[in-house]
Amino acid sequence: MIRVALVDDQPLVRTALQMVIGEAADLELVGEAGNGKEAVKLAEETAPDVIVMDIRMPEMDGIEATRQIVAGPSAAQIIVLTTFDDDEYVYGALRAGAAGFLVKDMALEQILDAVRVVSSGDGLLAPAVTRRLIKDFASSRDQQPGPVRELSGITDREREVLTLIGSGLTNTEIAERLHISVATSKTYVTRILAKLGARDRVQLVIMAYEAGLVTIGG
Repeated sequence: MIRVALVDDQPLVRTALQMVIGEAADLELVGEAGNGKEAVKLAEETAPDVIVMDIRMPEMDGIEATRQIVAGPSAAQIIVLTTFDDDEYVYGALRAGAAGFLVKDMALEQILDAVRVVSSGDGLLAPAVTRRLIKDFASSRDQQPGPVRELSGITDREREVLTLIGSGLTNTEIAERLHISVATSKTYVTRILAKLGARDRVQLVIMAYEAGLVTIGG
């Protein structure tokens, strides 16, 4: 059972998501909050697996709430949900530690699917906004190059897996590409996360770009 918390200052949005979560056999709603300050407290009290987080809210916005939750003891994966399809918000949310970014005009079932994907850690979110984010991140890095990230402590095989993660492949796709089992693919990803001190696959994608393992169109 995936434990889900909803954070949005619009009750209608929370109600709609609450209804579809209630109909899903594998999801359990453990709490709701109307602003970022309440969200931080909710994460501590309910220990959700996934938090669906709005960005623009009173008292504390979703980006700051995400930053505080990620920095704290919670192991929750955070999906930022907003009506604002704006790069500034996308970058801010992912830099704060969010595992994904969705816009509110998506179908509710797609949002639930994203919750499942983030909870399992199997791949990045599919929506075009996330793919665009990665391309824009790489583009900005190419335009203003900084020091190349050094990847120490990982094997050649793990570096190969990291390159595929940076290209957006799921565990299943990595397994097919390398002719290994899905279980072995998941083991490699888990090891890489631990060795590089990354919270999730989003961070691994960024690390792959920073290390020069993946380039736009590469």
